[in-house]
Amino acid sequence: MNFSKILFILIFLLISKTSFADNHDQKQEVLDAAKEIAKELQEEDEVPLNDPFAGNEGTSSMSGNIPEEEQENELSLYNFKLVGLISGKDHSYISLVNSGGEVLTLTLGQYLGPIQLVDLRLTEAIFKKDDGKYMIIDFNNQLREADDY
Repeated sequence: MNFSKILFILIFLLISKTSFADNHDQKQEVLDAAKEIAKELQEEDEVPLNDPFAGNEGTSSMSGNIPEEEQENELSLYNFKLVGLISGKDHSYISLVNSGGEVLTLTLGQYLGPIQLVDLRLTEAIFKKDDGKYMIIDFNNQLREADDY
């Protein structure tokens, strides 16, 4: 939309300038220049908009570190990014998004597959695995395992 406005203003200014020119050759040169500029602007490629959540596995920072059993599990924490965190007196929530752009909202105590959301901090969410270890994910998409948190 801005491109159209700029193009319109440019052509208008060039044409209005030609109306004040004294000789016909100057008018024709300005009109030719305006047509050339308009043609160049129309030939520019339009840049497609990208969905920031629709990335692929190649851009994931953890794509090489995923354990084999986690790769097959659709609800593995490795397949999600932490995008939101809300903490209140009575309830706390996190929002995770998968590579397809689908948002999943969890509250404390809920399960994501075999792991349970047990706590959250200002910049990270903490999940407890069945074996007693903890998985911590932050907004930089860094996932780490710990014995305690």
